[in-house]
Amino acid sequence: MKKIESGTNIDLGNKCSQIAFGWAKKTFSNRSGKAGDLKQGIEGAFSNVIDYNGVRIGITSDGIGTKVELAERTGIYNTLGYDLVAMVVDDLAANGFEAANLSNILDVDLLDAEIVDQLMMGLAEAADFSGISVPGGEIAELGNRIGGWGDRMHFNWCSTATGILPDELKEAIAGQTITPGDKVISLASRGFRSNGFSLLRKVLQAKFGENWHEEKFDKETSWGEKLLTPCQIYSPLITKLIKDGKEIKGIAHITGGGIADNLNRVLKLTKSGARLDSIFAPHGFMQKVQSMGQISEEQAYLIWNMGNGMMLVVSNDNADEICNIIAQSGYDCKIAGEITEKQEIVIHSQGNEPQILVYDTNSGQVK
Repeated sequence: MKKIESGTNIDLGNKCSQIAFGWAKKTFSNRSGKAGDLKQGIEGAFSNVIDYNGVRIGITSDGIGTKVELAERTGIYNTLGYDLVAMVVDDLAANGFEAANLSNILDVDLLDAEIVDQLMMGLAEAADFSGISVPGGEIAELGNRIGGWGDRMHFNWCSTATGILPDELKEAIAGQTITPGDKVISLASRGFRSNGFSLLRKVLQAKFGENWHEEKFDKETSWGEKLLTPCQIYSPLITKLIKDGKEIKGIAHITGGGIADNLNRVLKLTKSGARLDSIFAPHGFMQKVQSMGQISEEQAYLIWNMGNGMMLVVSNDNADEICNIIAQSGYDCKIAGEITEKQEIVIHSQGNEPQILVYDTNSGQVK
């Protein structure tokens, strides 16, 4: 089978993000000395600290992207709320914030009350799991500006979440205290989360044709249902660890860009590197997709989480204790590696053709 390309350009995406952040930085001083002052503007962080009269608030925005099409194809809409919540509350958790509220906007071509009900039911369930409220949102009817699969309601779904920095933290977690020898703990993912679905759809369509979602993954599950596996939400766990007084030096939410790109955001302040020689292996269905599309290890690990949904940097002294607490809280975790002085991230991949991948933390390129 012909090798499938993702259709996305990670380097261009990073460049556009840098352009957007460059313009955003020009606004940082607009609230100086007033409520809403940006107190800790951390370039490349998953969220930032805003001071509202002594209350330190974090804010971040994201969406679930083309995973929406899986719901359109399968008719299963009540799990997407977990994906929407995870994308933002876990970004807040990556800087230590306890997620508090979420507002969302649902852009649709036409209204379907049954689908809206299923989406919002799932959102409410995910909010309950995360301990957040949904104080408001917007449903915008945009007609043919929105498209999708099938003849029912098509939509895009994005959200903005706010969180509060716990009193236990003097400042947001941004990797500022990381030192060589610290350990990296990996938390297992359930699946692809909500990233890299453009490539997934291309691979499966090339293999099975237009109705690829109906093909059986196993006796009980179709490929459409398998890829719709909802995101694991990590934020309640991170908040528990912080409130229990466990020191976490850095947290990487493994989304678009994979392990290297997101862990690098945590290592920038101390110009550190990492050696990851014991990460979780990708789920079997990830390896199947990788094989069907002839996706290289390098490409797979730059687009998907490959079984690793979040990574924590902790001191060597308390790594085992923290890992035990995580396991007792119902999450799969393992000590995946350690922090190094050399400015590179070395990943011992676990995909179809295991190899050692080396990413330069300065250029962001594979060596």
